[in-house]
Amino acid sequence: MAAGDSGCIGSPRSNLRATIPHLASPVRPTKVRIGARHTMRMPQPQPDTTAPAATVAVIGGGPAGLMAAETLRAAGLQVDLYDAKGSVGRKFLIAGKGGMNLTHSDPFDVFVTRYGERAHELAVWLRHFDADVLRAWARGLGVETFVGTSGRVFPIDLKAAPLLRGWVRRLREQGVRFHVLHRWLGWNEGGALRFSTPQGDASVRADAVVLALGGGSWPELGSDGAWVGVLRARDIDIAPLQPSNCGFDIGWSEHLASRFAGEPLKPVTGHWRDDDGNPHQRQGECVITATGIEGSLVYALSPMLRDAIARDGHATLVLDLLPGREESDLLRRLARPRGSRSLSEHLRREAGVSGVRAALLYEVLDKAALADAAKIAATLKRFPFRLQRTRPIEEAISSAGGIPLEALDQGLMLRGLPGVFAAGEMLDWEAPTGGYLLTACFASGRQAAQGVVDWLAQRDA
Repeated sequence: MAAGDSGCIGSPRSNLRATIPHLASPVRPTKVRIGARHTMRMPQPQPDTTAPAATVAVIGGGPAGLMAAETLRAAGLQVDLYDAKGSVGRKFLIAGKGGMNLTHSDPFDVFVTRYGERAHELAVWLRHFDADVLRAWARGLGVETFVGTSGRVFPIDLKAAPLLRGWVRRLREQGVRFHVLHRWLGWNEGGALRFSTPQGDASVRADAVVLALGGGSWPELGSDGAWVGVLRARDIDIAPLQPSNCGFDIGWSEHLASRFAGEPLKPVTGHWRDDDGNPHQRQGECVITATGIEGSLVYALSPMLRDAIARDGHATLVLDLLPGREESDLLRRLARPRGSRSLSEHLRREAGVSGVRAALLYEVLDKAALADAAKIAATLKRFPFRLQRTRPIEEAISSAGGIPLEALDQGLMLRGLPGVFAAGEMLDWEAPTGGYLLTACFASGRQAAQGVVDWLAQRDA
């Protein structure tokens, strides 16, 4: 992945500061009505007649960190945002290269189920910043959205860069200060935050900290999981980072890998049973890779498949390669005498099976099975992809694991580190792509920021 448009963020030269001066003009939040259930707070300047505002350090410039910064600044707090890279929002930009899927149009009760066993906890965040609020927020930045045929929500121009550019510009205007090329190293003996910068180590003190450093996927964009060791050294339990929304290795023959890598399978329908033995199915798309399989349907099922591999040493993904075709009809047509026709020609003429689908049959059926019309029909309708392992976490779209939600209070403050909050993919939850992941990152940033506001108010009461 490339870094995207970094010019919208600003110059790192002006942001390398070891200390943080106070703002001259704190801001007072006002409420802007955006729906029947929701309000958003926007900052309004006021004269400096009070003591300097509390300082909050936000570490990490992805969606969670940027949303935390916006919410904190709207509450009148002084906000400094630090990022290890030369610009913020790099993964956000890359996620939008093929069309920025911002969120999803599912009704709220359906939306929260996409978070699996963490649905209850994430519902708390999403009640304050759900898909509707996110679309209204984007509209406030001049970015209109639309709902695609799949229910996914996209910006009208399908691009992430205009949204990020407008957002960062507005944050700067509101007084958020950006410090790029600042890699967080933890705390020094005096309790100050430590950063590595091109000018050497820097120490920063803040009244509160929001950590939004991402998970372990796409380390070249900053989400390298280096924070795990820092927090473990502070006796914070961390669930091991694992790939999520990832592809899987199968171990194709050289023939299939060399000739059909990159070939799509669409549409296909996945079939599986849950832990209670109840059958489920879902239609989507997949792509054959040189090592195995990936794609939206695989990503959606990746937590279940990953856990099955960890438990059993392998997993079987069952796909209907010909949804809409009845097995009985396939059998009837394939059972016709093929005369002098080759099997490949017979499959093409009688079942419309050719290319990668035909190659997959040859991959798993022996000569005897390929002579059996019933075996072929059954395999096409229930093709067994035997998965050996996940692809490396560095290739995954996102990651699971991280800080257990049980280690945080409802405001997302670490119970073992008062004044330190966390948001985004650092936390131990996961979601399929399709905007669910991104929406929850936004919502968690807002939740953590509100937690900071409440904690500071209690502290200073």
